[in-house]
Amino acid sequence: MKSDSRNTVYEGVEVGPIRPPSEAQSLMLRLTRNCPWNRCKFCGLYKGTKFSSRSVDHIMKDIDTIREIIDDLQQDPDGGHVSSSLRPRAGRPEFDQQAQGLAMHWMQHGMESIFLQDANTLFLKPDQLVEILDHLRRSFPQVERITSYARSQTIARIEDDDMARLAEAGLNRIHIGMESGSNEVLDFVKKGADKETHVLAGQKVKRAGIQLSEYYMPGLGGVGLSRENALETADALNRIDPDFIRIRTLAVPEQVELFKDVQSGAFTPLDDVQAVEELLLMIDHLDGITSTIKSDHILNLFQEVEGDLPGDVEAMTAPIREFLAMSPEDQVFYRVGRRTGIFNRLEDRNDPELREHALRACRSFRVTPENIDEFTAEMISRFI
Repeated sequence: MKSDSRNTVYEGVEVGPIRPPSEAQSLMLRLTRNCPWNRCKFCGLYKGTKFSSRSVDHIMKDIDTIREIIDDLQQDPDGGHVSSSLRPRAGRPEFDQQAQGLAMHWMQHGMESIFLQDANTLFLKPDQLVEILDHLRRSFPQVERITSYARSQTIARIEDDDMARLAEAGLNRIHIGMESGSNEVLDFVKKGADKETHVLAGQKVKRAGIQLSEYYMPGLGGVGLSRENALETADALNRIDPDFIRIRTLAVPEQVELFKDVQSGAFTPLDDVQAVEELLLMIDHLDGITSTIKSDHILNLFQEVEGDLPGDVEAMTAPIREFLAMSPEDQVFYRVGRRTGIFNRLEDRNDPELREHALRACRSFRVTPENIDEFTAEMISRFI
């Protein structure tokens, strides 16, 4: 673990750069900074940064500060409204605006969940995590969920007894970026974990009684490894049976290492049609598990591909099959509507008002079947 001078002097409540969409209403609590691996070809989030762990004392001060701010807000005669709660407080310099904003946001959403940042908080020693979790539970006894990102490689090294201790202390959901179950894909994108490590880590989380979200990235194998990406990922997920399977369609912006492979011809990205064909193949090969599939990301072509296995498979895959059966022109129309944020679901194209907006977008951007892939790449880069 690399040293960081910020561990010597407390500089106030910290917030990391990322969280899962499902944690939008959670309190952000930063335990580590950045990513200890930071080599994945498809990720540019932490490039140019160093990984470090915050001291337990500083994390405890963050928790205490948020607790004090919330107590202060709850006593506010205006009920903690923005007009009063964000004003400077005489003699309370530790109540900086960022901390107040975090507390306000959390209060407004019911104070039910906490997300531990950044990319791999389980890098901390189990004793440290238990101490932090215990303090969180004492400070906020009403909290129903405490969640964290973690790397499979890290979890695989944690003893089962220690995982059980974390669960007992209150860590009840972990998000793992598996991305793919194909060793060839994982090696190519420098994921830093192979299929068996992903399976071992996922099973370890489940044994501890902690909810598990596994992320799958359609398109990560490119054109050459698309089928393998789907089938090997389905096999790994069948062996793990995670609580959630979260879909994150690959995007390749210029700032990530994988973009150089696109330029050199070493990697050929999938278009939208190929990506949903891969997604359908993966879902069709899930067997014997009871996971919930979630499509909660703007880069996914369909938000409605969600449901519980095995009962909802037909409903989940129906929009994919309908889209694949459409004419190329109708596919382009939906893709424009989706990539401009007009459509969220396939059925939105039948809404007269939304349809008119999408038609105007097609004309405005002069999108054709010949340039739709370039248009899609441009729109996705704006979201990223």
